[in-house]
Amino acid sequence: MAQSRSRSKLRVADFDFDLPEELIALRPASPRDSARLLIVREGSATFEEAAVRDLPSFLNAGDVCIFNDTRVIPAQLFGTRPARGDSAESAIDVTLHKREASDVWAAFAKPGRKLIAGDTICFGDRLAAVVEAKRDGGEIALRFDAFGAALDQAIAEVGVTPLPPYIAGRRAADERDQTDYQTIYAVRDGAVAAPTAGLHFTPELMAAIDAKDVKRETVTLHVGAGTFLPVKADHTKDHVMHAEWGEVTAATAASINEARAAGRRTLGVGTTSLRTIESASNAEVHAFKGDTRLFITPGYQFKSVDMLLTNFHLPRSTLFMLVSAFCGLDTMRAAYAHAIAHCFRFYSYGDACLLIRKSK
Repeated sequence: MAQSRSRSKLRVADFDFDLPEELIALRPASPRDSARLLIVREGSATFEEAAVRDLPSFLNAGDVCIFNDTRVIPAQLFGTRPARGDSAESAIDVTLHKREASDVWAAFAKPGRKLIAGDTICFGDRLAAVVEAKRDGGEIALRFDAFGAALDQAIAEVGVTPLPPYIAGRRAADERDQTDYQTIYAVRDGAVAAPTAGLHFTPELMAAIDAKDVKRETVTLHVGAGTFLPVKADHTKDHVMHAEWGEVTAATAASINEARAAGRRTLGVGTTSLRTIESASNAEVHAFKGDTRLFITPGYQFKSVDMLLTNFHLPRSTLFMLVSAFCGLDTMRAAYAHAIAHCFRFYSYGDACLLIRKSK
C-alpha cells in the first residue's frame, strides 16, 4: 500500500482562497474541448490562455499522455432502514465509496447517526444490505445480499450517478449527466466520481494528439467519494487519505520508462492519473496493483510525471495541495487569482489548467 511521502508540516489554511459561487460550473463546456485552458509554468507568474483543444500544441512527438480509464458507476443508492425498537422507519442515502469484497462496499450514509451495526437497509425490492460496521469519518461497511456481477447489475438498476456536492446542492442530476459525467474512454467500472480532467476530451482531440505522434497510455484509479471530503485537520500531516484502488500494467510502466529514458515528457491527464503513476514509481515506474493512500503536498519529490492537465480545485482540498506541490504554492495561488479575475469556471464541469514543471 502506497503511503503519504510528504513530510511537510503545512497548515491547511495555507491552501485557502475565496471563490465566487458564480464561477462554479453547473454544466460542462460544449463541445467538451472548447473549455478554456490556463498554462501554468513552475515558478512563473506569467500565464498563457488557450483552449483545451489546443493541448497538442504544447506536446512533442514521443511525449506520453496518461489517462485514467475508470468508469463511474451509479453509486448513490436511496434506501430505507426498517423500524426497530422505538425507532421509526427512516430514509437512508448511501454513497458507495470503495469495493472491499464481491459483496461488500465501504460507503458513506446520511444520516449515518441513525445506523448501528446489524441494521438492514432496503433499496426497493431489488437489493438490501446489512451494516457490518461503523467506521471513523462517517464511513460504514455494507454487506449486500448479492455479489459479483449480480450485485453490479442490481446497483446499475437501483443506483444513480452521484454528482459532486457543489453541483448537487444547486441542481438535480438529470439524463445529461449520465453522459457529461463520464470520460469518452471510460471502460473499467468502479469509480464513484469522475476523473474530471478527462471530461474535456473528444474524439477530435484524441485524433489530434495521435497526429502529433504523442503516445497514449492508460492506468486505472477507481476514484472514491473521499475525494469530496473536506480536510478537517489543522495541519496537512494530520490528514488521512481514504484508500483508492489502482493499477499500472507492466506494459504501461515500460512505455513510460522508455519515453523518459529518451528525454520525452509525461503528461498526467488528471490528478488521479498522476497519483497512480507516482504510487507506482521509485527510480522508475513499475507494475502496480492495489490500494494507494498517496497524499501529495509541497515538499513531495515527483518521480515520473512532468506535466499535469487538471481542473480548478476546491480551497483547502487535497487536490489544491497536490497542484501546489507540482508547481509551487505561490505560483498556484497566483494562477488561481488570475483564473478568478478572468472568470475561468471551476470544479468538475469547469475549465482546465496545464501545469508544466521545470526540466531537471
